[in-house]
Amino acid sequence: MRLSRLGLIGAGAIADIVLSTLARDLPKPLAQVSMLVPEKSAAKARGLLDRFGGRLAASRSVRTDILSFLGDSPAVVAECASHSAVLDFGPAILEAGCDLIVISIGALSSDATRAALEAAAGRGGGQIVLPAGAVGGIDALGAARPAGIESVVYTGRKSPKAWRGTRAETLVDLDALTGPVTFFEGSARQAAKDYPFNANVAATIALAGLGLDRTQVRLVADPNATRNVHEFSVSSGCSDFTMALQGRPSPANPKTSLMAGYSVARELLNRASVIAI
Repeated sequence: MRLSRLGLIGAGAIADIVLSTLARDLPKPLAQVSMLVPEKSAAKARGLLDRFGGRLAASRSVRTDILSFLGDSPAVVAECASHSAVLDFGPAILEAGCDLIVISIGALSSDATRAALEAAAGRGGGQIVLPAGAVGGIDALGAARPAGIESVVYTGRKSPKAWRGTRAETLVDLDALTGPVTFFEGSARQAAKDYPFNANVAATIALAGLGLDRTQVRLVADPNATRNVHEFSVSSGCSDFTMALQGRPSPANPKTSLMAGYSVARELLNRASVIAI
């Protein structure tokens, strides 16, 4: 069954990319798009929906509570908000039988959150979908897993401003850097815990491959970096490879790569199209 009724959580930069891409590239407008946001963001969400109008969907609504949101009967919900939104709303969405696309994948580094989502999906029949987000090569990594993966090392490199407001500020003087500095080395689980808004990629790579505890992560602040650089190297029973992607940071939020929004849009377009790739 192809997509006709969509729910979306959040009204920030990722939501904007998703909705603008759908309005431009959908084979035909959806029947319904509903947005779930806090009361303070309702006007912003309404502005987004009004901007795209009938090109996006015949019917459009903004909801500020989960019950009315689910009352619009979305077939799939795209989370474009935060780690807390995954836990706050994910179980109810999955238990209602909706598929849930999660872009804040670092939220699943919590065993309790992951267990709650999986249990709800088991009860309701919804599926938890993890798009590739800001990184490439997840298909190759996932394909290598059955062959046996020996090691995965991920390096995330961003400009100092992308690390402001994070624990990195207590470890290095971000404003005084003259060259790249590695301020974190450890497991993907610890990276996602310490840098939740910057380490979604680490969690994605870990969940597709060796897991959160065996995937190694390095985080780098580089004053010469003009883009968000994501690189990981894999050694496995079927192939050895290195994947590197230089993502353009979102103008609205330098902690977020533009690719993350387009990754969610791709997942939704595949659900609305005759051919999925």
